Amino acid sequence: MYDNNSKGISYTAGFFILIGFTVAFLILATVVSIPIWQGMTGKSIKDMETAMLDPANRDAARLIQCITIVVGFLFPTILTAFLLNRKPFKLIGFPGKVTWQQTGLVFAIMFLSLFVSGFLSYVNDLIPIGQSAKELFEKMENEYNQQVEAIIGLDSTVDYLLALFIMAFLPALCEETLFRGGLQNFLTRATKKPWLSIAIVSILFSLAHLSFYGFFPRLFLGIVLGLLYQYSGRIWLNIFGHFLNNAIALTALYVYKMQGHSLKDAINEKTSTVWGFLALPIVIVLIILFRKISQPAQDPSFSFEGPKEPLHGI
Repeated sequence: MYDNNSKGISYTAGFFILIGFTVAFLILATVVSIPIWQGMTGKSIKDMETAMLDPANRDAARLIQCITIVVGFLFPTILTAFLLNRKPFKLIGFPGKVTWQQTGLVFAIMFLSLFVSGFLSYVNDLIPIGQSAKELFEKMENEYNQQVEAIIGLDSTVDYLLALFIMAFLPALCEETLFRGGLQNFLTRATKKPWLSIAIVSILFSLAHLSFYGFFPRLFLGIVLGLLYQYSGRIWLNIFGHFLNNAIALTALYVYKMQGHSLKDAINEKTSTVWGFLALPIVIVLIILFRKISQPAQDPSFSFEGPKEPLHGI
């Protein structure tokens, strides 16, 4: 499962090396954030968890969010790719031609996937759980929503544009690089089983968001993004699709806030609907079409199966 630029380290090892690096770099990001927090706010680390929810500390919270996502997700993936390959960015999927047809289909797929996610959110809410588990999951959800509210603000157009960068573009760039360009890519090359790799990494992707009520929607999002990467090998298409998903949600919050509603109410607004499943067949057809137009553009010298065979679809 090597290509002409491999350095001899197996992709199985690369998968686990990347997981280890991610844990280590997330710890490093926390350590780096502490003096930054103290310098910007004058507050001790004991108060950090609660004080980050204070709008007065929004600038510090935003900077720490950027540090965490870049250092914790982007850096370990690039480092692992350097260890595995002489062309690390090509390994991840950054170079390569992206067509307007692909971009348009990604837009349509991600937009319609929002409706499917709404249906899956409805299904997620129907799962019976115990009272203690329910209280725990609701507490985690409320804490996450409070963190989002504290970071994005959305009191002005400037806040909205900053939120698009911090909460839409950066997570799209760093999460897609880690989960699709790194973990899924390495696991597929190691196992030659794309469906298995997509399933495992999509579960990890959803679990990483620490949200019970968002588990199925994020699992579905991970599968869709995994298929887009498997069929194209172009990480920028994934970043674009992930950014769209985040940006549409942020834009809806901004419009809601500008209409005079509180940001807290906007974030807590339920978007689940049983009718969202109607969009699923269309999403599937569009993904099949995306596969059809993407495969001829793949680089046969850099395939999952070796240097002389084309990239196999699922």
